[in-house]
Parts: sequence; C-alpha cells; structure tokens
Amino acid sequence: MLTKKHFMRLNRVTHRDLGYFCSAFIIAYCFSGIALNHIDEWNPDFIIEKRTIALPQNMATAQVPLEEITPEQVTHLGSLVGETDYRTYDVPAPGHLKIYFKDATLHARFFDRVAEYEKVKRRPIFYEANVLHRNGVKIWRWGSDLFASGLILVNLTGLFILRGKYGFGRRGWWLMTAGLLPPAIVLTFQG
Repeated sequence: MLTKKHFMRLNRVTHRDLGYFCSAFIIAYCFSGIALNHIDEWNPDFIIEKRTIALPQNMATAQVPLEEITPEQVTHLGSLVGETDYRTYDVPAPGHLKIYFKDATLHARFFDRVAEYEKVKRRPIFYEANVLHRNGVKIWRWGSDLFASGLILVNLTGLFILRGKYGFGRRGWWLMTAGLLPPAIVLTFQG
C-alpha cells in the first residue's frame, strides 16, 4: 500500500530524475525557440557568406556561348574563391556564367567583370536543434511527444514537492494563476 510518505518520496524522486533527463532537451528547445522567434532578423539554420570579386581582364567577353567555356576556365574561376571541385555550370544569359559547387555558387557577369560568390553552411547546434523543434525528422514526432509528456509530469510532480505556506495549496496556485496572465493578455489583445 502506498502511504503518503512513500508517495511524497516517489514524487520527489520522479521529479528530480525526470527533470535531469529532460534538461538537455529543455536547453535545446529553448535555444531553438529563441532562434525561431527572431527568424525575421537572422537565419537560425544557415550562415550565408556573400562576396563579390573582380574577374581578371582576360575574362571580359561580350558573349559567352556555353560550348566555348572549357572545364579549365570553370576550374580557374572556382579557384578565385577557393573552390576546387565544381558540380556543374550553365549560362543563364549571354555574358553570364553560373557555377555550382557543393554548398556554394559563383555567378560571373563578364560584361561587368565581377562575380558574386555565395556559400551556405549549417549554423552549428542551432540547425540541429531547429530540426528537432520543428519536427523536421518524422520519427522525432514520437520523441517530441514523449518529451512533452515528460515535461507535464515534471510540472505536476513539482506542484507537490513543497508543503505548508510555500506549497501549492497556499502560495503555488497564486503563482500558477499569475503565470497564466501573460499569455491570456497577449491572446486577448492580439491584433
């Protein structure tokens, strides 16, 4: 039979151990949540490097037919931005050449003798956390549901750890009710 003393001990142990287990997920979700909240201000998934380089004088031509471009020329252009292996290239318009690398592109405009280089790489830690936060991996949906259930259990067990004037029955329910106010106000006055 489960006595009150045994229940309180089991409650504390469950709260403590489940809290430890969920702590890494909580931190990852918090970082990801902050990043996703500010998605209009920065890209939380990728770092995008852009730069413009001047093309050598001997590469300025009026027309660049695709059949006249040699792989050596493409390799030489790639070397100007530190890229060694291109995947493919095309001529999107007369006087333009676009070279595709693994995670980058180089768009050469021969009329202007400039090329625009753009490289994309994953933002460390944030990318992976955001994939989990947005449920970008199908199987993670179940992991996310288990994590949410764990957080509910941590919350509920936490309500009954303290007793007396600092417990849920006296002070806790006031604070819990106060915690409902900010989202209620925002939802009430949303535009």
